[in-house]
Amino acid sequence: MTVATEISTELAKKIQEETGQNVYLCYQCVKCTSGCPMAEHFDLEPNQVMRMVQFGDESVLESTTIWTCASCLTCSTRCPQGLDIAGVMDALRIESRRQGKAAVKDATTFNDIFLHDIKLLGRLYEPALLGERNLRFGRLMQDMDMGIPMLRKGKLNLIPSIVPAPLKVPKHVKQVEPAENRIAYYPGCSLHSTGAEFNVSTKAICKELGLELVEPDGWVCCGSSPAHNTDHVLAAAFPIKNLSLIEKSGLKQVAAPCSSCYSRFKLAAHAVEADAHLADEVEHMIGYRYQNSVEVQHLLDTIVTKIGLDKIAARVTQPLKGLRVACYYGCLYSRPPAITEAEHPEYPMTMDHLMRALGAEPIDWNGKTDCCGGSVVFSQVEPALALARKVLEDARAHGADVIATVCPLCDSNLDARQVQIKGLDFQMPILYATQLMALAFGLDEKSMLLKKCIVDPYPLLHEKSFVA
Repeated sequence: MTVATEISTELAKKIQEETGQNVYLCYQCVKCTSGCPMAEHFDLEPNQVMRMVQFGDESVLESTTIWTCASCLTCSTRCPQGLDIAGVMDALRIESRRQGKAAVKDATTFNDIFLHDIKLLGRLYEPALLGERNLRFGRLMQDMDMGIPMLRKGKLNLIPSIVPAPLKVPKHVKQVEPAENRIAYYPGCSLHSTGAEFNVSTKAICKELGLELVEPDGWVCCGSSPAHNTDHVLAAAFPIKNLSLIEKSGLKQVAAPCSSCYSRFKLAAHAVEADAHLADEVEHMIGYRYQNSVEVQHLLDTIVTKIGLDKIAARVTQPLKGLRVACYYGCLYSRPPAITEAEHPEYPMTMDHLMRALGAEPIDWNGKTDCCGGSVVFSQVEPALALARKVLEDARAHGADVIATVCPLCDSNLDARQVQIKGLDFQMPILYATQLMALAFGLDEKSMLLKKCIVDPYPLLHEKSFVA
């Protein structure tokens, strides 16, 4: 006999209406708190947040926890009841703002600036975003220690990219002839700026391997964390606008190199398929009914499954022999498995297999799916840097020469922000997996842009005789 669980408080009802999550399924096993990388920085532990929602205690809306949460989805992945606890945190943030109870004003201010910019321009303009953030926070010199080196290395675009009517799907979209070796490619905002080396090396190695990448005309920002922290409909509308462009072009697959973009695409597609009311709201916002015909892949999976490890290994001219690589997937590549369909969400191996095909030695280590701090770093620096430090130190402790990543935000937090981590007594080069592929393929500097890395990889690569 199945007994229905009653929703008995107004707060719990609001959560269920907005997320579909029945908080009374939580029986306080504490797995969410045990696995949470940010728990030590919270005023309330995740399981305590869930209990307060069950009791209808609205003082939870004044907690700093809901704003310090990095949305890494570890809790949602590990909940034995299948509760989307990260989604509950989103709903609490939204309700907290509605009631004027947000405890971390820097977080809400950053979200507002971010969303204002992408609604206006369509894509993120990082210099303006960070400049206005510093003005609004009253900390004019914040992040200058990483910003100046990034500016010197040409990692910040000084001229914004503008997409007219960012949220509207145009009536006419350029058609693309489908082909086995042709796939849509969504670079996202970072790969046209701070992650340019990821973009360039990706295009270079795909050209070498015969895979044609087609960038959709008029793509816009995925909305990232500020959207899902602020508005459920907007959080779905930005990704669905991009998927609609691809769908209308005639292509059936898209590769997303940024793990955050990939996650937003997968979650939004799942949400509108499961929730007809949300699909209606998104259709009204973007002017198109998405038919859910586009398969979303992370670029890493596209490279390994669509091209194949044998073909990649055959293209190697300079095996990366003796290079010990910590394959860092971050938190969003494989979580939650109900959405990503990852076979091993806690210990993925796709990049490890890729590194072996290049002749490198992937290490076994603890941090491969740990959170780097995500976008929390833009409003609450110290908790986020503590997570980045943990990743770097674990890689070092297990003998890594270099960390390989497949996400521009992870790269920025681990590479550019090393200078901000107090007491770190070493420097660890951070390279994109595609840069290592280009290196193994014997491609030139223009195809790798190694000079854009903040932590200089050349001393290590020279020591290993990979570069002159």
